[in-house]
Amino acid sequence: MSQFSAEDEAELQSLLKQLLRSIKDRISGAPSIECAEEILLHLEETDKNFHNYELVRYLRQYVESSLGAVVEEETENYARRVGQAIGSGHDTLIHTVTRRTRESAEYKQMMQTLKNTMIVVVEALINKFEEDQLKKEEMHRDKHQGPSDSHYYTDNCSDSDSSFNQSYAFIKQEQLQALAEKLDSSRPKEVRWEALQALCCAPPADVLSCESWSSLCRNLSVALCDPDPDISEKVLQFFAKTFSSSPLNVTREIYTTLAKSVESNFLSYKLGFPTGSKRIDINSPDISRLLKQMRLMNDFQKEVTTFWIRHPEKYMEEIIESTFSLLSLHAEHGLVSPGNEKPLEPIHLLALLDIKAIWFKKWMHGYYSRTVVFRLLHRKYKSLTAAALQRCIQYSKSHEGVVAETNDVTHPMEQLNTCSVQRSTYTGKEMEYAVFVHSMCVLGKLLLYSSGRNLFPIKVLNSKDPVGLTDLVVTLINIMYQHPEPSHGETSLTDSLSPSGLVMEVLWTLCERTECAIECVYQTPVIQALLAPVVTLLNEQQVKLKSPAATLTHIADALAHIANTDRGLALFLYEKNLVAAQGEGTLAAHVIVQFTQRLLEKDLPSLQESEMSPAVCGAFIFVCRQIYNTCEGLQILQPYGLHNSIATVWKKTSFKSERIPTPIPGAVAGTSSKELQNMLIWEETLLDSLLTFAATPRGLLLLQQTGAINECVSYMFSRFTKKLQVSRCEKFGYGVMVTQVAATAPGVAALHSSGYVQALVVELWSALECGREDARVVHPKSTPMDPIDKSCLKSFLSLVNLLSSPQSVKKLLGQQPLPNKSEYTLREIPTSILDLIDRLIAVNSDAKIHSLFNYEQSHTFGLRLLSVLCCNLDSFLLLESQYSICSMLLQCQRDNITEPSSGKGEFIVDDLSVERNHVLVRVSAVGGPSERRLPSRSLQEGANPYPWPMFSCYPLPECYILNTSKTSHSQQDSEIRAFLASSKETEKDGNWMDTCRRQYCKVMTTKPNVLTGPVLSDLLEKVLAHLSSSATERYFSPAQYKAQQRSVKDVVLSPIQQHGVHVCLRYGRNLRLLKEDSEQGLTLLLKHTQLFLSTQSINGASKITSSQDGYPGHDWLTSTVFLIMAGDMDRCLHLLLNLSSLLTSAFIWPARIHASIHIPVEVAWSGIPPIYWCTAHFVEMLLKAEVPLVHSAFRMSGFTPSQMCLQWLGQCFWNYLDWQEICHYISTCVVMGPDYQVYMCVAVLKHLQPDILQHTQSQELQVFLKEEPIQGFKVSNYLEYMEGLERAYRKTVLTDMKTIRDSVA
Repeated sequence: MSQFSAEDEAELQSLLKQLLRSIKDRISGAPSIECAEEILLHLEETDKNFHNYELVRYLRQYVESSLGAVVEEETENYARRVGQAIGSGHDTLIHTVTRRTRESAEYKQMMQTLKNTMIVVVEALINKFEEDQLKKEEMHRDKHQGPSDSHYYTDNCSDSDSSFNQSYAFIKQEQLQALAEKLDSSRPKEVRWEALQALCCAPPADVLSCESWSSLCRNLSVALCDPDPDISEKVLQFFAKTFSSSPLNVTREIYTTLAKSVESNFLSYKLGFPTGSKRIDINSPDISRLLKQMRLMNDFQKEVTTFWIRHPEKYMEEIIESTFSLLSLHAEHGLVSPGNEKPLEPIHLLALLDIKAIWFKKWMHGYYSRTVVFRLLHRKYKSLTAAALQRCIQYSKSHEGVVAETNDVTHPMEQLNTCSVQRSTYTGKEMEYAVFVHSMCVLGKLLLYSSGRNLFPIKVLNSKDPVGLTDLVVTLINIMYQHPEPSHGETSLTDSLSPSGLVMEVLWTLCERTECAIECVYQTPVIQALLAPVVTLLNEQQVKLKSPAATLTHIADALAHIANTDRGLALFLYEKNLVAAQGEGTLAAHVIVQFTQRLLEKDLPSLQESEMSPAVCGAFIFVCRQIYNTCEGLQILQPYGLHNSIATVWKKTSFKSERIPTPIPGAVAGTSSKELQNMLIWEETLLDSLLTFAATPRGLLLLQQTGAINECVSYMFSRFTKKLQVSRCEKFGYGVMVTQVAATAPGVAALHSSGYVQALVVELWSALECGREDARVVHPKSTPMDPIDKSCLKSFLSLVNLLSSPQSVKKLLGQQPLPNKSEYTLREIPTSILDLIDRLIAVNSDAKIHSLFNYEQSHTFGLRLLSVLCCNLDSFLLLESQYSICSMLLQCQRDNITEPSSGKGEFIVDDLSVERNHVLVRVSAVGGPSERRLPSRSLQEGANPYPWPMFSCYPLPECYILNTSKTSHSQQDSEIRAFLASSKETEKDGNWMDTCRRQYCKVMTTKPNVLTGPVLSDLLEKVLAHLSSSATERYFSPAQYKAQQRSVKDVVLSPIQQHGVHVCLRYGRNLRLLKEDSEQGLTLLLKHTQLFLSTQSINGASKITSSQDGYPGHDWLTSTVFLIMAGDMDRCLHLLLNLSSLLTSAFIWPARIHASIHIPVEVAWSGIPPIYWCTAHFVEMLLKAEVPLVHSAFRMSGFTPSQMCLQWLGQCFWNYLDWQEICHYISTCVVMGPDYQVYMCVAVLKHLQPDILQHTQSQELQVFLKEEPIQGFKVSNYLEYMEGLERAYRKTVLTDMKTIRDSVA
């Protein structure tokens, strides 16, 4: 079959035609001939039916018959040469045989024959196609019926489907030359129409690359303006087809040609703009033609952005410049109309087609095109920006006091944009409004970029001074004031085309970008323009507002977006030049909160009661929320008592809603049901606003003072279960707020009563033991590789947050014994924290073990949770005093040996024994990072996978306690000793304390190791004696304490205090600070302090359990002082009595201020300590300003700095810092001032910044901060940093600390 017969050629021709028909759609969709060739060359790769085509089968059979013998011969030769089985070298065989076959004479002869035959077949097909095409053209001329035939352009749209997806044939250069001549305007209409018809069937690439393109293009431009609509629409059809199927280098020339043609049409038609009652009819021939041409241009403008980045920039620049050239055509550039009336401009028609300037937004989206746009606007087309700005200014001036007309205009334009209503006529005002909307959208996009803002200021007509960025924004705000409501009350259209909706959209977008907001919004004139109506109403003056309620709502919305950013909030809080009231600068935050309170009280005489609706009040409360949900904002707003105002209105609203009768199901909704619905919405808004106070430590105290904390937390839980957003401006969920609430006794009580705790426990149990009920079990669940499986991690962290503070642990577990049932059913699900501890932690019986489906995993989870809980020493002491945690763990270790019956043998090393060992060491060894060693939780490779010794009874193995060298005090401390000795005579000098502070800072920065032991105790005694004897330094009344021995003996220490004594004695002995007989001294000291503090506690029953039983934890400050004084009880008591009269004692000594008469009764009863609502509050405030990355990390993790500060400060940094640093913390706060407690916490968090950022990413920040000691932190290294914080913030922090005796409400 090496030669083809005539029959073979005919069969090949038939098969080839069949193949082309099969892939017709793919070839006809190719944008060029080159692309069509690529499709054919790669057909085997892209077409799954390739090997099923008859032509392919025919050719395969031909190749096999021609080369089959050659392949077999070469295969045998290869096997003979290699002498091995074919299978083992299969790839080599194929490669070798293929190469030798292609080199054979038979292969060359076959290819030459096939090539010659296919050439003959293809030429025959082309000749037959041309004959058929000529016959069709002759038949068409005979039966021509004009362009109204159904297969032509029928829907009067330039981008109709009929103009895109048409097949075409190849065309020769001679034919294109003849078509160009036929298109000459002097030729008859029929000849030109036929030429256009043929042109539409030709490949656009061939047309644009032909030698006669210049004349063809010129004739097409003339034909585009032909009065005969059939001719002009056929040209548009050709252009549309070119746009859809050609690359940019082709289409950009068509586009520029079209733009120039439209420009010349505008100049030649001299169309007038409708005025008065006149209307413009878009169906008139000239307008219709221009509109269709511009529609095609606009469609191309919006689509070209998807592919012009793949082409040279000059192509894109030509398109953009031709567009700008057309749009810059107006009266000043020679565009005139008959009778000297205002001419119709291209921008008018473009605005009708694309009223919101989508084309321009797409051009500005990418940097590639945006750069060119700005370059052209700066160099050649500044008039475009000036014209857009002029239209906005003219609209603002021309519509002052004309609201009805604007509504009449806006409504139909909104219908044009949102509905399918077809209109054919437009008034001049409607077209002006369309251009105004288009211009505002263009300007709004320009303002987002620095190059766009650099276009300003701009000189406009009838204005002496150029218009700047601020002037433009103020103009937009004035437009919003003129038209605050959507037309005809259609709120669904508010954000579409109404002036207020457009202005608010621009303002929102600007506020979202920091640079834009700084240059455009955060300016005095802009804030003054927004606050002007508010200030006027506050001054009880009449304000000229079209719709006060709607206008005030928009103002509040804009202010809320500004306050939601750090820069905008700082503007409201600290900039005094924004609002001028009675000749003095007033903070914007003051004006906003005053106005909000007047709205809540309905105390604005200039407004009617209906205008002070809940919607307006809620909008301004939301602005205040953006302020008081930050620590710095709450500092400014707290004096106004806004929380009380909101709570008062909420209580009234709640009372009213209860009195409205409940609607009967099935009854017609009447006034009462609607009123009830509105009232419930308003009630939820108020609750939500009150709840936001819980975002900060002090705000939580204010919320507790309102008495609405239970209702707020219940509301939060209802939204939390639905996974709803906190607010439209809040980026995170309720995690931070739940953590903040759980840090306090009243907060955790509210969480418990709301059902949150139970829901959390049930959710955890479902994930840990049951799995998801709605999950389809396709294969068994994989064995967890991590101690805390990913499915349980979220619940674990939520539990850690909930139980972070000892107050929450005591509230949920205090005085509650473990159930320790004899039998647990598998369906019995825990519903409380107590149940969880019983089932997961205290697994001390076979019944508990058998009740767990995943015993090892679940118990490991419980031990990990126990480890985190015991990091808080007060929580550990509570668990130990109530449940004997250590004894239980030791017993489990004794049971986990190879011979448990005899009590001998080796420990079995598994996950549970390793976890138990870790927990036992953590709770038994006390000390900082260099004073104790915690065992690893993971096994090592090698012969000894777990080198850490396990134990089942005390004492603790010595390897876990690191030896600490006792500091020598021979010559190093001579300088500070000399100062203390020489100051005996000058202690009464008023400057002695200043000298002491300077000396202290000098020693701390040069020889910090000196300030321990006797030197430190002498220093503290001297300083406290001096301060307590000074009337100016003394904050509380001097201590009057004389206890009799009998009364002291009658004092009974709580179990927590007693266990705490043993912990302190162990630590003191390890540090070699205490003797073996120090227990009696520490116990006596604690009894003395407890007796002394009881004389200063509030009288009457408390609402909080922690106040009923006295201080809920151990007195760690007293124990620390006992160690500093080396166990000298008398010196300790004297020092503590002196300390008790100083402000510092309220912060570094939590037991001293707990339930104290020295603070307001309502605060004392709350059980919330000052180190939370004062110290931790300022730590969060300073952290946001000084270490913003750490502040953000806490927000993202759902944890709060206040919780860690509460734990660190509550236990005087025990287990987190080494003993020397604990001493330096106490001495720094005493010598330098109580505000150094705040600076100390900020310094620690700054020191931990790298670790905090790292563990935030791995979602273990809470666990890291609680379990890990603070490595490498030295108070002396950060003293200079803390002094800098003092210079910047002491005026605020210390001043506020001095107000703890005042009522916070």
